[in-house]
Amino acid sequence: MPNRVQFSEAIEPLVQFIEETPPPEILDRTLDKLRAGVPTQTMLTASALAVARSSDLPPGHHGGPLHPLAGLYAVSQLVGRLEGEQRFVPVLQHVALSNKHIHHPAMGPYSLLEFDPVDAGGVEATKAAFLAAVNRGETNRADHLFLWLWQNVPPIEAFDLLLSVAIPKNALDDHYFIFPAFTWRALETFGREYLPVLMRPAVRYVTRFPTVRAVPEIDALLEKHELLTRVTRQQSGEDETAVIGRVGEAIGRCDDYTDIPVLLAEALADGLSLEGAGEALSIGAAGLFLRSLTGNPMDVHLHTSANLRRYLIRLDGLSLRNKLLILLFWHTGPEVKSTQYRMEPAPQPDPAAVAALPYQTQDALLEAITESIYQQPPTDWSTVTNLGKMRAVPEVKGTVNLAQQYVQDGYDPQALMRRLGEIVCHDSFTEMHAFKHHQAIVEEFHATREPWRWMHLVSGAQAAAISFGKNMEIYEEALELLHT
Repeated sequence: MPNRVQFSEAIEPLVQFIEETPPPEILDRTLDKLRAGVPTQTMLTASALAVARSSDLPPGHHGGPLHPLAGLYAVSQLVGRLEGEQRFVPVLQHVALSNKHIHHPAMGPYSLLEFDPVDAGGVEATKAAFLAAVNRGETNRADHLFLWLWQNVPPIEAFDLLLSVAIPKNALDDHYFIFPAFTWRALETFGREYLPVLMRPAVRYVTRFPTVRAVPEIDALLEKHELLTRVTRQQSGEDETAVIGRVGEAIGRCDDYTDIPVLLAEALADGLSLEGAGEALSIGAAGLFLRSLTGNPMDVHLHTSANLRRYLIRLDGLSLRNKLLILLFWHTGPEVKSTQYRMEPAPQPDPAAVAALPYQTQDALLEAITESIYQQPPTDWSTVTNLGKMRAVPEVKGTVNLAQQYVQDGYDPQALMRRLGEIVCHDSFTEMHAFKHHQAIVEEFHATREPWRWMHLVSGAQAAAISFGKNMEIYEEALELLHT
C-alpha cells in the first residue's frame, strides 16, 4: 500500500501536531509552542506542510491548501514587521486556518501520498506528456510527471512550464494563476527543501479540468505589435517615468477592461520595459481599486495579482512569452473583471470631499483613520445572498478620505503601514486575502515612484475598512490568550 508523504524528524512532529490537534484546542496549544521558543517561520512551514498533506482541494477555490499556501508569503512578511507577541497573531491565524481545513468534512480526512516520479522519456518528452495530461484533465498523471521535472530540470524551467498552463486559465478563475505563483514566491522565502511537495497541490489544481478558455485577442496583440521580437528591455529607469504615469493613469480611468491589454501592448511596442509596464499596471490597479464600489473583502485581486505580476516579471528564467502574457492577462480574471461593473467615476477619492476635511496632526489623523475602520457598521448577513455582489457601505468612503488627507499632508507612511498591519491581524474571514492585500500595498508603495506610490496606502485603508469586523473569532480568542 502507498504511504503518505513523510517529512524529516526535525519538522514531522510539528506537522502532526497541526494535523491532529482538535480545532477547539489549536490556538492555545500553538501559542504555548511559540512562547516556548518554536520559531515563527518553523511553525508556518509546519502549517503549510500539514495543510498540503492532509486537506483535499474542493471543486471551487475555497478550502483545502489553496489559500493557506497562497497566503504563506504575506503572513511571513507581516510577522517580521510586528513586535512582541503581536507577531504571533498572523501565525495563529494561519495555523488555525490550516487546521480548520484539515478537519472540515469537505476537505478531510485526506492524505497526500508518496509518488514515484514518472520519466516519459527525457526532459522534452516528459514536458510533452505533462501538457497532454493537462489537456485530458489527468491531475494524478500530471503530478507524477512534474515530480520528475522538479528533479531533472532547473526549478525555474519547470515553473515556467507550469505557468504556461496557469496563465491562460486565469480567464476561468484568478486562482489558477495565483495559487502556483504565490506558492513559488513563498518558497523563495522559506527555501526550496519542500518545493516539490508544496507545489504538488498547485500542480494538481492547475492541471484539472476545465480546459483553458481561448482569449484570441491577446494572441492578436502579440502578433500585431510583434512583441515577442520587439520587447528587449527588462529593467525600468527614470527615463520611463512620464510614460509609466501616463499609461498607469489611463488604466485607472478605464471603464472597459478589455482596453487595458491594448494600452500595455502599445506601450511595450513603443519601447516601454517589462518592469515599466508592470509598474504602470500597478498604478492602474490602485486607481481602479479606489474607484471600486465592492464590499466583498475578498475582491482584492486587482491589487494582489498586479503585485504578484510585478514580482514574476523580475524573475530570471521565465520566458518572454510568459512575462508578456502575465501582463496582458491581468484583466481576464473573473474577480478582477467583475469590479468594472461596480465603479465610480475617476478620480477617487473625491478631491472636494478630502479638501473639506479639517486639519489634523499626524497622530490625530492616524487615530481618526483607525477609529473610522473600527466603527464600520456590522454586516447584516441575513441580507447577503451573493458575497461577490456586496457593495461597500458609505462609511468606507470616510476612511478613504481620511487616508487621502494623511498622504496629501505628507505624513509618515511607515506609521500608517504599521497601523494597517495591526488591523489586518483581526481578519479571520477572508482566508488570507486581507493579509495578501496588505503585503501588496506595502510592497507596491516601496516599488512605485512618485507621485503615484501614495495610492497604494489609501487602497490599504479602503481594504481594511471593507474587511474589518466580518469575522474576528480567531483574533479575539488569540487576544484573550495573549493577555493570560
